[in-house]
Amino acid sequence: MILIAAGSSLPFGNTDSQQIVLNAFFSLGRLTTQLQVSPLYETPAWPDPSDPPFINAVALVETDIPAEDLLAALHAIEAGFGRRRRVKNAPRTLDLDLLAYDDICSNQPGGLVLPHPRLHEREFVLAPLCDIAPKWRHPVIGETAAHMLAALESRQARKIR
Repeated sequence: MILIAAGSSLPFGNTDSQQIVLNAFFSLGRLTTQLQVSPLYETPAWPDPSDPPFINAVALVETDIPAEDLLAALHAIEAGFGRRRRVKNAPRTLDLDLLAYDDICSNQPGGLVLPHPRLHEREFVLAPLCDIAPKWRHPVIGETAAHMLAALESRQARKIR
């Protein structure tokens, strides 16, 4: 199972965050077969909740592209939507994260890290993930997406579509 998360908190040109996320998945569809895409969610910005809120979603895809190459393609899509990696956790036009690629576990410094670190702590990932794959099991922790979401102390994600 290959899972990709998308998030946006800034417009790109005349395109708002909701449309950016949808357009990003459309772009991703040129490289993958999309099996499912979650509804969109609005979540508070982190770590600074005074920043613009994020629009988030998760897609379940299939592809023969190796994980490292898929990650590079995600970064290229981000750049096409004006993403600049200047300040960590700053508001951004688009963030695409490779959450999981089958059961691959990897921790390459500065490179491929799978499953995505801290996904088990992030409602903005788990809420949309549970809409499409609640029984997905984290290959390191061993818990399902539904269990990890239920274990979160704070719940602020709001489904918008």
